Amino acid sequence: MSHEQWTAVDRFIDDNLVASDAALDRALKTSAAAGLPPIAVTPSQGKLLNLLARAICARTILELGTLGGYSTIWLARALAPGGRLVTLEANPAYAQVAATNITAAGLSDIVDVRTGNAHETLPELAAEKPDPFDLVFIDADKQSSPDYFTWALALSRPGSLIITDNVIRDGAVIDADSDDPSALGSRRLHALLGAEQRVSATTIQTVGAKGYDGFTLALVLS
Repeated sequence: MSHEQWTAVDRFIDDNLVASDAALDRALKTSAAAGLPPIAVTPSQGKLLNLLARAICARTILELGTLGGYSTIWLARALAPGGRLVTLEANPAYAQVAATNITAAGLSDIVDVRTGNAHETLPELAAEKPDPFDLVFIDADKQSSPDYFTWALALSRPGSLIITDNVIRDGAVIDADSDDPSALGSRRLHALLGAEQRVSATTIQTVGAKGYDGFTLALVLS
């Protein structure tokens, strides 16, 4: 099987199960026009995030890695009434594009876009003592995924879901001798999860328009 076939199957899924949406389409177009890298989740992945958030009736969501706001829109639309989403983006230019897209989607009143390195904005967020987040989506710099997971766990509650994207790295996650910081970050994340008794986790491999990768889903137990 080829990348072309994976992409064609993604299109089939989208055509049948993911309706065209003006705000989401606009977010992708404006992100591309602004020169943002084409690394947002696919439409079917975005809908998966939306369904997971809806399934747990999430009222509070934390996202690490806003990019152009595409996944943010999917997640914000899943919030229960009165809900709130906080999204953290290190790149000010990306955050500006995302804020514009989020406003165009009519979601600016429930989405808080914060700019800055997550190693700094996460402690600032924790110092505010927010209500625990029902769902956390980690899609930022991959070498820091273990650190971000530790913060996500601290900001969660029993029953929360923590989802980490891009953890397979074209299979490089199994290479103990890799010099790729992203792959090494994913290996450290799996080691951390394997030893962490407060969560139950699994990783799912995926193929599609974005190639060969996968995500980790962790349920907070205590």
